[in-house]
Amino acid sequence: MPEAQKNFQIVNTGGMLPEDIYAATNLDMKDILAPAAIKVTPKDLYVGEKILRTLFVISYPRFLTQDWFTPVVNLDKVYDVSIMIHPVETELALRTFQKKVAEVQSQINERERKGFVRDPVLDVAYQDLEDLRDKLQQAQEKLFDVGIYITIYANDKNELDKVEGELKSILDSRLVYLKPAIFQQVEGYRSVLPLLTDELEVHYKLNSAPLSSIFPFVSFDLTSDKGVLWGINRHNASLVLFDRFSMPNYNSVTFAVSGSGKSYTTKLEILRTLMFDADVIVIDPEQEYKFLAEATGGHYFNISLNSEHHINPFDLPVPRDDESPADVLRSNIIFLVGLFRIMLGGLTPEEDGIIDRAVAETYALKDITADTNFVDLEPPLLSDFELVLAGITGAESLLQRLEKYTRGTWAGFLNQPTNVDITKRFSVFSVRNMEDDLKPVAVYIITHHIWTAVRKELRKRLMVVDEAWWMMKSEDTASFLFGLAKRGRKYYLGISTITQDVNDFLRSPYGLPILTNSSIQLLLKQSPTTIDLVQQTFHLTDEEKYLLLESGVGEGLFFAGIKHVAIKVYASYTEDQIVSSDPAQLLAIQRSKDELAAAQQK
Repeated sequence: MPEAQKNFQIVNTGGMLPEDIYAATNLDMKDILAPAAIKVTPKDLYVGEKILRTLFVISYPRFLTQDWFTPVVNLDKVYDVSIMIHPVETELALRTFQKKVAEVQSQINERERKGFVRDPVLDVAYQDLEDLRDKLQQAQEKLFDVGIYITIYANDKNELDKVEGELKSILDSRLVYLKPAIFQQVEGYRSVLPLLTDELEVHYKLNSAPLSSIFPFVSFDLTSDKGVLWGINRHNASLVLFDRFSMPNYNSVTFAVSGSGKSYTTKLEILRTLMFDADVIVIDPEQEYKFLAEATGGHYFNISLNSEHHINPFDLPVPRDDESPADVLRSNIIFLVGLFRIMLGGLTPEEDGIIDRAVAETYALKDITADTNFVDLEPPLLSDFELVLAGITGAESLLQRLEKYTRGTWAGFLNQPTNVDITKRFSVFSVRNMEDDLKPVAVYIITHHIWTAVRKELRKRLMVVDEAWWMMKSEDTASFLFGLAKRGRKYYLGISTITQDVNDFLRSPYGLPILTNSSIQLLLKQSPTTIDLVQQTFHLTDEEKYLLLESGVGEGLFFAGIKHVAIKVYASYTEDQIVSSDPAQLLAIQRSKDELAAAQQK
């Protein structure tokens, strides 16, 4: 045989056709689904890498309350449930009842004949049998043989025992008792599989009313009588309607990666909130809310070095009836010290004291003191503060660092009177064109200006801080945002904090306090690099963790108080045209506008 043919093997196919040989090697579905090995013990089954145990219900109370099975359905564990319902013919059931009624009546008569005290158990049993027999005869009820089998899964024996204990404790509190299928685990497992076989045959007779209480297709709802539509409950397709202003506090946080629909969802809430007599104010870092402001007739302020819109940080709020001018002035001085700490790149303890003294003297220069009514007085400007600072010994370094804000390249930003009016229902402050070094300063000043307006007049308001990780980079801005979250409820203000950088937000000393002071949390698609931190923070199960990793745009988890559901955000066609951030869709909309304008000119 030539060398090239030594490795060939001749197989005798016995006359089989090629298609027959191919068919003989095909796998059935059961070969694909079957585990590599199964180990059977009296109480458990070892299937592949999992250990499982099948239990069945052996006893029910006299009355089954509505939704008694709901805690089992919503249990946050891996398990399968099989409910076997076998109708019993009414004629056969009546014959059985006749014998049972006669037996119970005989026991009652025998006790009376012997002079025994009446047995309440026998009396109740007799009444229940007679009542059910009447309903069966009148076709008001039907009788069923019902078996409930539950198979629980775990990675080890200890975890399995823990799950069984948790399941039993839930049902024991409702006087429903479980028992493992000893020496019948294989039959029990096959009874739970979707094979339509009942091999355990552990039945309990139930009529229609108690049987209906076992209805398994239930899940948590977050639907209230009022509020905005957040989305659709992915568990049962119900509406997630919720009013943030009905919660203990009105704050919310939204965590999501870029492109997962967080801004889209936020703009939807804004659009729907505006319909419920609430004002909305947005801090916009990427100019995403401009079209929404134009479409709703709101104000859009572009805050930058060359902008015509200015905010004077020395503005003072009007004291409320329960506040004194001294407290308002002191609070604003503390704010300004924090602002200068950000502007000047930090302050030494000596510089902190100098700034505090200079701010107080700057206000005094305009006759604004703790003992005066400063409602109608003109506030000072940053140049006034510089003038006062120049007369203080030891402030030379501070003056050098401050000069760029008063006479340098950044002079047009702060050293101007306020000309921003946020009296309209919807106001947007954009900082996209602001230099990155100045963005924390700008956001800090804008936030304080909003807070001043909020304190001036009590109205229902929602303040949206998009890309809040900008504020978390500085301790002063993060502290101020936390203060708003804590104090906002007193002034009917809800804070909506949105961020894609979960690490920076939660690792800030104020990140977790802001989260705990938010009654609503929305988690959309998460990054694999941050999902473990999110899971730990929100106490998510592994299933919820993978749901967030695999979610599409506008999908995630919605938390309100102690409840949470999987949510899918939906918008109508008109809403979608207004709130969309998709560049391709925005270009198509702009192209349609241009074509319409060109057609009108013709």
